[in-house]
Amino acid sequence: MNRAEQEREQKVNQNRWRWTFQRSHDREQMRHQLPIIKIHSSNKEYILPSTDEIDRVDFNPVDYINQLFPTEQSLANIDEVIGSVKSKVRSLDTDIRFTIRAHSDIEIDEHKALVKVQNSILLLLFQQMREIKDKANKSEEMAKEITRDIKQLDVAKKNLTTSVTTLNHLQIIAIKKKSYGDIANLPHPVISVLEHFQPYMNIPQIQELSANVKELTVQITVQVRKECEDAFNGPNAKVNVCKIIDVIDPKLRLEVINWFLKTHLSEYTILYQESQEIIIKNKIK
Repeated sequence: MNRAEQEREQKVNQNRWRWTFQRSHDREQMRHQLPIIKIHSSNKEYILPSTDEIDRVDFNPVDYINQLFPTEQSLANIDEVIGSVKSKVRSLDTDIRFTIRAHSDIEIDEHKALVKVQNSILLLLFQQMREIKDKANKSEEMAKEITRDIKQLDVAKKNLTTSVTTLNHLQIIAIKKKSYGDIANLPHPVISVLEHFQPYMNIPQIQELSANVKELTVQITVQVRKECEDAFNGPNAKVNVCKIIDVIDPKLRLEVINWFLKTHLSEYTILYQESQEIIIKNKIK
């Protein structure tokens, strides 16, 4: 047998051997019906970085076995091939366990980090809630202080209004009945209350009440001055007018005294001039 015949027989045997590993038509149809997981081309090298034939996406087991055992004589090395495959399987199992353990550690670390972040967020939330509560308490205290001041001002306004009402009544008594003895002891407390509220004169209501008090005081002052100029109608009226003069305004008291001196003692001023000094001495003798 020449060399050409030997090569032809070897090729026939190789084809016969390959056919023994071919799958049937039915099994081939079933294989094509199985779902195929498509891997994006850009991720192939990342997911399958190995150059081994088994790791290829289009891996064909029949072609791979035919490559391992191209001839019937190559089956003599089947034990070595099986040992190599088992070694590769063990290596893959080791890699898989290592990868799973690494992912498990990563998941544990991620869980710890997540718990830490959650605790930090809760702590920050509690701090913000505490700050909001403190601000609310301060606002409540401030509102209480403002309310307290408003209540004091309300009481002051009520007292001042009562005082002005009293002074109005006094004005009516003074104008209609001219009973100065009944009101002689009342204006002083009203004026004292008004002086107490001098720091609050920027409040419109207190300004209005103060203006009313001043207006009433001016009216009574004018009336008392007129009474003095009319020579005090009746002896009781003179005493009561003097009482009200001492209370309302010190300037009014001086004006009345000057008026009285000018009206009733003017002739003594003439008698005691320097030109009349000798005549007065003679009259005294």
